[in-house]
Amino acid sequence: MGTFIGHVYPGLFLVLYGLYQAIVVSKAVILNDSLLHPSCPLRSKGRWASLWKISYGGLLKMVAGSLLIAYEVSCIKGGLILMNRELPPRFMYPKEWQHLTMFTLLTLNGCIDFLSKNILPQRCVALEKCTLVLSFYELLLLFVSHVKDSAGVELQVHSLLILVVFLLTLVLTAELWAPNMFHLWLIETFLFLMMGSWLMQAGFILYRPISSYPWQDDDISDIMFVTTFFCWHLMINASCLLGIYGVCSFWHRYYSPSLKLKASEEAPYHASPPGPLYKLLQEVEQSENDDQALLLSKSSP
Repeated sequence: MGTFIGHVYPGLFLVLYGLYQAIVVSKAVILNDSLLHPSCPLRSKGRWASLWKISYGGLLKMVAGSLLIAYEVSCIKGGLILMNRELPPRFMYPKEWQHLTMFTLLTLNGCIDFLSKNILPQRCVALEKCTLVLSFYELLLLFVSHVKDSAGVELQVHSLLILVVFLLTLVLTAELWAPNMFHLWLIETFLFLMMGSWLMQAGFILYRPISSYPWQDDDISDIMFVTTFFCWHLMINASCLLGIYGVCSFWHRYYSPSLKLKASEEAPYHASPPGPLYKLLQEVEQSENDDQALLLSKSSP
């Protein structure tokens, strides 16, 4: 039960975080806004201005990580001890300690996000990115050692998860040098959704199969269908991203015209340089004025 929850709850958190980030990226793409320093919406000027400036992503990480830590510790009868008292002493609960380390990394990353965006006098994007990248490098190491005693279906499930974490680590590393690129943020959001949905799927495959019968490690068809399910997750998450972008675009175009009007009113006026047609009209007008002045001078006594 504990291991099933240890897969499903973190997966659900990652899916929710990925959906939140997909909305943020879609809005930034539609409004051609900055991803790191987005412009404040109109409602942020009202009475509840401070609420819209809170780092909800950081809060979500902190709350989810703390709850998962408490649950992981409570699942072990007698407490989560590090070593037994026998001779020679042996380390106890290696996978549970790895889960606890992962959840602690998640909580610390949320604390750094909240600290940078809401506590420090100036936001430190480099600190946020470096902390996130370091967390995922450690997470990748933990996942690699997590599958040492795995085989068959479990090994295939975790190998595909390691692939997603590895790609996500590469993308996050690239963002250290290009932190405001829409393409990298889009790939990062997709990989967060993939990691979350596949973690949830892994919990059901390994501990709660829908058929009520465990998957067979010696059956090649079961291993092949694990990869097939992973490909289905790829298509579903890509469609989800496309749907979120479509809904945000539709909403911005048809249901929030006031945002466009306000943006156009607040935008500074820039006079465009005179073009060739404008210069030609000026010359024609000047020649007509000269002709009228010449006629007046001739008609006057």
